[in-house]
Amino acid sequence: MRINDHFKYLNIGLPEDILRRKMHGDFEGAIRLIDRKLAQEIPDALRSCLIVQREIMSRTAADYPYSKKEAIAIIREHIPDFEEAEFDERVDNGRIRWIYVNGEMRIFNRFFQSMVKADLPFAARAGVSLPGVESNVNKNVVGLLDRSMQKMKENGHMTNRIRIRASLKVKDEVFEKGMFIRAHLPIPAMCEQQTDIKIEKMYPENGMIAPLDAPQRTICWEENMEENHEFWVEYSYLHRAEFHDTENMGPSDPVQPKFFVHEEAPHIVFTPYIKELVKTLTKGVTDPLEKARIFYDFITLNMKYTFMPAYFGLENIPETCARTYTGDCGVFALLFITLCRCAGIPACWQSGLTAEPDFCGGHDWVRFYVAPHGWMFADPSYGTGAVRLEKEERRKFYFGNLDPYRMVANSEFMAPFTIDKDHWRADPYDNQLGEMETTDRGLRYEEFIRNKETLLCEEVV
Repeated sequence: MRINDHFKYLNIGLPEDILRRKMHGDFEGAIRLIDRKLAQEIPDALRSCLIVQREIMSRTAADYPYSKKEAIAIIREHIPDFEEAEFDERVDNGRIRWIYVNGEMRIFNRFFQSMVKADLPFAARAGVSLPGVESNVNKNVVGLLDRSMQKMKENGHMTNRIRIRASLKVKDEVFEKGMFIRAHLPIPAMCEQQTDIKIEKMYPENGMIAPLDAPQRTICWEENMEENHEFWVEYSYLHRAEFHDTENMGPSDPVQPKFFVHEEAPHIVFTPYIKELVKTLTKGVTDPLEKARIFYDFITLNMKYTFMPAYFGLENIPETCARTYTGDCGVFALLFITLCRCAGIPACWQSGLTAEPDFCGGHDWVRFYVAPHGWMFADPSYGTGAVRLEKEERRKFYFGNLDPYRMVANSEFMAPFTIDKDHWRADPYDNQLGEMETTDRGLRYEEFIRNKETLLCEEVV
């Protein structure tokens, strides 16, 4: 079994004695009990679950570095009169992520950025904004997304030529002379949106390029490194976004195809709650397109955006989102996919980068299929962003459509690389920013530097 295949058994669940220690944040004690279990004869499924949980618990605390006092101090650097009661209220309403570490409340490392992105009054009060058009704090500005939306509605499509530079580098404090490094960077894959894909430059020049149709396409280098250096690639492509007028489509076929309607453990799973949620949301509705729209509306009108810890440590992502009403782009995408599939509507993963003229960042979204209309797209994260900005037309647009500011690298969730990793991936499910490993272990995100930049983004008439 590939090491990352152990994740398929994550939702088996922990034995109660280990779970109690984990919830209290006694990760050392939980790992000690796991090691005892692994030394015994136990079912293979439980063994795989314990192997994954052991690794998760070895990483979790790093994502939660702040005490409550330290977190409030970070906020007061921007808002001197911020009160502790305001902090407690945001904890209670789920706007600040936290866990117990050895019985003490510890705060998520990106809690401040989450508040800035999702809470516009807080962002204005702090005088801070995040990069990217989707994080625009001025709801009255007709920006890049609105202009592209209107152009697509007028012309039926919009195409951009895009060029991106992406790089990876081992941090100097991790580098050792002579160490073996295998590095992967995502690159554009052939799909319905992308053509004219070119690898313009790379360093080193011996990078191994995966086939155009790879489900998670990468360029890979292997090197015994005498000096620390960047691994980098520049690539270009055409990205075409077609407009689908989902508000004026005719009726859908009541029976849909049977592809992409299956479960994929550990996350795309039809739990009792997911089944009941689908039943409740679609009561009295028979048209599959309308069911998909209901799922999209449920997410975009109810969920609140928050940055998430590394997906490595998350369990049952869609159901957790449906219980907490919080998540990020990938979490919302997985919930939409799971609801659609549970209702018999084909849906699958797509991800890579947003590639705006002045911003480049990792992103996830959804392809879904409704006969006889065919394949369409949904971006619930951009939909929730439109709600924050009070842009209802934009929210509706991202049901059925995407903007042309994208780079698609991945068409499957949890797919292996063409040249696979021997050790744990930093993200076992997706690949937006790259992966690195040595002879004996996979590097964690905090051990290597990831950069990406949009060099060119221009409309092709």
